[in-house]
Amino acid sequence: MNKAKLSQDENLSFKVSHQLLPQDYQRIDLYFSLPVEMGINPSTLNEEEFFYSNIKNHSAYFADKLHLPLVRSRFISQNKGEQSDYRLNLNLYSYQVKKALDADIKQTLKLKAAEEFYPAAAELAEQTTMLTKKLRRYTPSDNKLTSFFENADNYLSWHVEQSFLKLLNKGPKSTDFSAERESLLSLCRDENNYRIENKYNSQVTLDDANRITNKMRLLQRLIEYGVVFKRQTRYLNLNLKRLVRGVVTAFIMAFVMLLVLNARSNFTEVTLALVAFLGLIYGLRETFKEDITSLIWRKIQKGRPKWQNLFTHSVTKKRILSQILWLEYINPKDLPKTVNALFQQRRQQNKQAAQLLHFRCDNKVMAKEFLPGYDEIQQQTFFNLTPFVRFLKKGAGRLYTLDGQKISSQGVERRYQINLILRHFCKGEESLQRYKITLNRSEIVNIEPIG
Repeated sequence: MNKAKLSQDENLSFKVSHQLLPQDYQRIDLYFSLPVEMGINPSTLNEEEFFYSNIKNHSAYFADKLHLPLVRSRFISQNKGEQSDYRLNLNLYSYQVKKALDADIKQTLKLKAAEEFYPAAAELAEQTTMLTKKLRRYTPSDNKLTSFFENADNYLSWHVEQSFLKLLNKGPKSTDFSAERESLLSLCRDENNYRIENKYNSQVTLDDANRITNKMRLLQRLIEYGVVFKRQTRYLNLNLKRLVRGVVTAFIMAFVMLLVLNARSNFTEVTLALVAFLGLIYGLRETFKEDITSLIWRKIQKGRPKWQNLFTHSVTKKRILSQILWLEYINPKDLPKTVNALFQQRRQQNKQAAQLLHFRCDNKVMAKEFLPGYDEIQQQTFFNLTPFVRFLKKGAGRLYTLDGQKISSQGVERRYQINLILRHFCKGEESLQRYKITLNRSEIVNIEPIG
């Protein structure tokens, strides 16, 4: 079973990743147990606002063989196929090289011993050089295709340089591997000189770190064209919400009109009492109309899907993937038995009062087949927890220790712990995994899978 994986993304965000096959169906559930002391509840954090601002979905073609970027044969010769074919295959190749390099850099940085780190880094540099040479070997002669090639080549060259500089900066330092280190630095210099020789970037852009970084972000989005699917989000209950609002307004207006007619029959002429009574009626109507509508709407929409994401191919405009999404606060009695049993396995001191938040995503692949060389697509959902830390207290406090006759103190930060259960349905099988997410006001300190 292809299990969903949860991992940290940035300081205050994490992502859930899983792969989908043609005409596949999978379901992802996330159950957040938020301690009451965090102050997260329907009054302080609206589900719809949190969804639109802090939950993002990303879907793209995926290949396991990251070290062998897949590319169709007609990419080699721009004379075969149409212009759109060349751009699509170029983007597929460039995107796959980037994904491969990012994955390998991350794995290499896990090697803390210099004896393991530098040989792995040297091998990675050799593979990267081979892949960039393969790209540059077939420079298109058609001026209409040159801009596509230069954009991809410019970005990959810059990304290779930045990746290896990051690798050397964060990797272990050792004088025993000075030759290997110099070889990696030489690769970075060569890529920098290559871009200068081809005049890919103006001097004004190069002199401004913000401008060069933003330009490369733009080029990155350009190479994602045709590889990363275009997303369109629809709110499913808009017409139902309008109907509920209309029905509630109609009933309230009917009740108000009944009171007005009774008041007119009791007061034979316009008096101050009549005016005051009518004002009271209309005031009560405006006061309670929104509250009653909100209460009834919450009852009706409970358990109903709220949004639909449609992913389409940027080039062919064909629909690839459909998602149905839920996000709502729930009661403990609404937890599935398997999820509740997993929550109950926590130690007694961790079973504090909590608010439960449920996210659900049903994925259905509509495409019968993918582009040649790609058997899967990767679906990633990103969760930004910034709204969760809005009400957290700052870590004010000190810890005192006694060492002989000397008393010392050090500052301590206040941390909070979110329990989260990831439930994944795939091909009739269910998998459950509980995580402890420890965070403070500035970052996710740790994500720990339990059991």
